[in-house]
Amino acid sequence: MQLKPDAPQLTWQGAVSLQETEAGIMPWRTPHSSHVLFPEPLLERSAMPAGVRISFRSNTTRVSGNIAPQKESGILDLCCDGEVVASLDLAEKDAFAFENLPDGEKLIELWLPQFGRFQLRSLEIDDGATLDAFTDPRPRWITYGSSITQCRTAASPTQTWPAIVAREHGLNLTGLGYGGQCHLDAMVARMIRDLPADYISMCLGINIQGASSLGPRAFRPAIIGAVQIVREKHPDIPIVLMSPICCPPREENPNTVGFHLKRMREEVQAAAEALQTHGDQNVHYVDGLRVFGADYVHLLPDDLHPDAEGYRVMGKNFVAEVAEKFFV
Repeated sequence: MQLKPDAPQLTWQGAVSLQETEAGIMPWRTPHSSHVLFPEPLLERSAMPAGVRISFRSNTTRVSGNIAPQKESGILDLCCDGEVVASLDLAEKDAFAFENLPDGEKLIELWLPQFGRFQLRSLEIDDGATLDAFTDPRPRWITYGSSITQCRTAASPTQTWPAIVAREHGLNLTGLGYGGQCHLDAMVARMIRDLPADYISMCLGINIQGASSLGPRAFRPAIIGAVQIVREKHPDIPIVLMSPICCPPREENPNTVGFHLKRMREEVQAAAEALQTHGDQNVHYVDGLRVFGADYVHLLPDDLHPDAEGYRVMGKNFVAEVAEKFFV
């Protein structure tokens, strides 16, 4: 049975918007209708479906699909009732197929690649198989960050640290990790404000330090402004502000505007404390070194991005340091 990519039984979880193209349906992690208002470099990353899942319930024993040809390597994970049962590399492919799925009705989730674009032309399941939409009852979690949140070098899309946290802690993930593009853009804050959420985390600083896009005068006010924008529609939910993880070359070496990571962590903490003093008792500061500190530098092959094992460590530590404390 062939399904159109916009079939109502298919839920594109974690996508902010869907675009109909000549090649099929393409998920975005920004609102496609408002792209003229977003910076182009950010859109290059929001076109990559990190954390996006195509979900449905069925008793099919086979799932296959036709896609726009993939130019880059990107892993597609298949989960049945929450368990990863198969993975495929989509590099240079225009189709995929998963066979021998478990018998009986089950929740099927296709976790899309965290790097590279993905456009679905059609999906196919067994003839006569059941097909029902999936409504996710879990709390919604939005996490905003850089390439360290997009996790290109994770082993697969279910092995990024946000995916590990969501799967272990029972959360409905919207991953807003944009490689090189976490600069506290006002349009991103407005987008987060307008999305449904029960928990929000923001991992802030590394892109701003690397690009010198905000200096000591502007960084803390930009954090406070972003939180205040989000609070317009999420007045009470937990918001976690996390400072940068360990990055040895940038810890004490200032950039062109005088910022190094030690000072940035102080500024993120000061922003959280200012908001708390102003009456927001559900803003929480988390030191990024508690999630990935100096003990793990051997898992930073380029001194900046964790490797696959490093992202697994981040996921485990984020659960302990953040999710179990604030996402309750």
